[in-house]
Amino acid sequence: MAITVVLGSATIGVTEFWLASASTTKVDQTDDAIHQDWIDFGAMLAGDVYEWRVVEKVNAGTQRTVIVGRVVGVQGSPVILTGFILAEGWEIGVKKISGTDRSIAWSLRKVT
Repeated sequence: MAITVVLGSATIGVTEFWLASASTTKVDQTDDAIHQDWIDFGAMLAGDVYEWRVVEKVNAGTQRTVIVGRVVGVQGSPVILTGFILAEGWEIGVKKISGTDRSIAWSLRKVT
């Protein structure tokens, strides 16, 4: 087993940004891996609301949101998404719901 770490950052606005694709254009990921993904919302201020979500296909079917969450206002620590086994067509999206566009950093940590 190998651990792979993909680092990135971008200014995130109302258009959903896909972390593994590092783009607003989603490219489904098909590598089999156990994930622990970190998203650093530390630049957020009062009034900011951001949403993150993980999407995945089930048995090569339609891609669906499998987990979603929101962060509101000032954030002191990163959101850690842990224990996901992803394989068939996955991605992690982040978008601003309200407030100001902010620079968001991430670390996608995978065991393959």
